[in-house]
Amino acid sequence: MQGTRFPLRAAGLMAAVSLASVASSAPVLAADDSDKVLYVYNWTEYMPDEVIERFEEQTGIDVVYSTFDSNEAMYAKLKLLDSDNSYDLVFPSTYYIDKMAREGLLQKLDVSKLDHFEDLDPNLVDRDFDKGNQYSVPYMWGSAGIGYNPDYVEEGALTSWNDLWNDKYRDKLLLSNDMREVFHVALASLGFSGNTTDPDEIKAAYEKLTQLMPNVRAFNSDAARVPFMQGEVDAGLIWNGEVYQANQGGVPVEYVYPKEGIILWMDTMAIPSNARHVDAAYQFIDYLISPEVSKEISEYVGYTTPSLAAKNMMDPEVRDNPVVFPTQQDLARGEFQTDVGDALSIYQKYWEQLKTGH
Repeated sequence: MQGTRFPLRAAGLMAAVSLASVASSAPVLAADDSDKVLYVYNWTEYMPDEVIERFEEQTGIDVVYSTFDSNEAMYAKLKLLDSDNSYDLVFPSTYYIDKMAREGLLQKLDVSKLDHFEDLDPNLVDRDFDKGNQYSVPYMWGSAGIGYNPDYVEEGALTSWNDLWNDKYRDKLLLSNDMREVFHVALASLGFSGNTTDPDEIKAAYEKLTQLMPNVRAFNSDAARVPFMQGEVDAGLIWNGEVYQANQGGVPVEYVYPKEGIILWMDTMAIPSNARHVDAAYQFIDYLISPEVSKEISEYVGYTTPSLAAKNMMDPEVRDNPVVFPTQQDLARGEFQTDVGDALSIYQKYWEQLKTGH
């Protein structure tokens, strides 16, 4: 990480990533490529500098840290890298774990090497996308819901995804630049699963999104709180951590759990199949899920720690904050994103049409 910037869970370039740009940003090998180096590839602004610095001090391992802003970009780069120029630890979201595992991009894990694995919430391990946590360990999780500026939007005016289609929000809405999340909004508003693979349902969502476009001022996945801070938008699709950070900075952004259900996501840690420093990767994973460190990261980024031990250590103002920790009722109505297989190409086709207007 560079600097002490606000964190974000940026996501969502289109899958058509330029291979030239991907190749040019490959990691640079250490001079001696010894065991005292670790190549990490994580989401942009998703970890405090101090966390990395302490790990380096404690272990003597030099962390070479690179970032991405979408699963698609991360996936495309990993497919290009060989064993002489690879990462040792990557942070895919849930719906990319099973895809990458099937394609041989990830190696199986031995969670018995992780002393703090038992601290993780049982509800967040052994999930369908990775039974037995053969390939991944939870890092952070959170939600995407509706954010609004209470100076311009009345309380109670936004309770449903469908409310975003109201004409009064013309040119005043923000959407993330994330294909799956944007389609999830429309699918949920139509009563469909955000993980549907039905071409007709995906098309119906696209057609509904075209009706939303006059209300959309911007697609933003770099820092979704900024348009709110600058008064450019009144409401829109936003991640809970962005709302938390805006509030911490004194910006009045409210967070709504839509009645159709929130979009749930989880970012995980995985070791690529061609990783060169596997032992160092295990050390870093266990360090990151230790209660003290996981607590620190969660309080910094405003997303939810998967560690129950970390949650128990938190200040009540954070632990009881519904923006950071949804209620059980909100969780029950939410839906985690999963891999949609070959249907991804259908989403991509309509996403391109939506973004280009034809």
